[in-house]
Amino acid sequence: MNAPHPSRPAEASGTFALGGDLPVNRLGYGAMQLTGPGIWGEPKDPAEAVRVLRRAVELGVTFIDTADSYGPFVSERLIREALHPYADDLVIATKGGYTRCGPGDWRPVGRPEYLRQQAELSLRHLGLERIDLYQLHRIDAQVPLADQLGELVLLQQEGKIRHIGVSEVTVQQLKEARKIADIVSVQNLYNLANRRAEDVLEYAERENIAFIPWFPIATGELARPGGPLDAAAKEHGASPSQLALAWLLRRSPVMLPIPGTSRVAHVEENTAAAAVTLTDEEFAALAKAV
Repeated sequence: MNAPHPSRPAEASGTFALGGDLPVNRLGYGAMQLTGPGIWGEPKDPAEAVRVLRRAVELGVTFIDTADSYGPFVSERLIREALHPYADDLVIATKGGYTRCGPGDWRPVGRPEYLRQQAELSLRHLGLERIDLYQLHRIDAQVPLADQLGELVLLQQEGKIRHIGVSEVTVQQLKEARKIADIVSVQNLYNLANRRAEDVLEYAERENIAFIPWFPIATGELARPGGPLDAAAKEHGASPSQLALAWLLRRSPVMLPIPGTSRVAHVEENTAAAAVTLTDEEFAALAKAV
């Protein structure tokens, strides 16, 4: 593998091929925080949001994750404003199936006609003819899973979606989903301080399915002064957040962390984490500290 360019630190995270045919640098960017408070409405500083996106790509990020519900649609429109026409190696992933009624209000809606409508709107807002990775944002318990994913399969057959993913699922739900569609990614809450989705990660790794941890930088008590994350960070001349991301990258080859921020300085800090290498002892000590 070619050495990462120093001006593109995200390349140091290595690559993963979504669905076996869509390579991305493993350290990506999550675009949820580009919106207003409560993930609702326009950002306070739209110009900074555009700068954040452009800087992420300059730093070697080739995987950006968003959703129609972020804003709603605010995040997708900002991505288009900042980055369209897209670089050939840039993969924009989005999600549908979560509707919004106000700040902090999230409700799963998996009716096939709704999912189709939202996918079509995402295509328009992002300025794409095909979405490389479209994820079912949440399973709607009121609608058969076969109907929800079945509609995404139809969109895939029509050439509007390349690959399909799911979010916040159990191992059993993931297995059921794979009977209906070719699932190439799963996006669950996971970080150094919260590893309740460990069984889902282990299953994804066995099956070579991308595991996209949302909220990847939660560090909690680990980052307290003198704590294990704080101590290791000082040894590396890095921040606790960078160590938390480095731990995730080390944890599994299918791990695709997507730290999000609304500030350029934080994008630069997060992306630099790809160059942090943990020893076996450091990795194990951080894992045991929780």
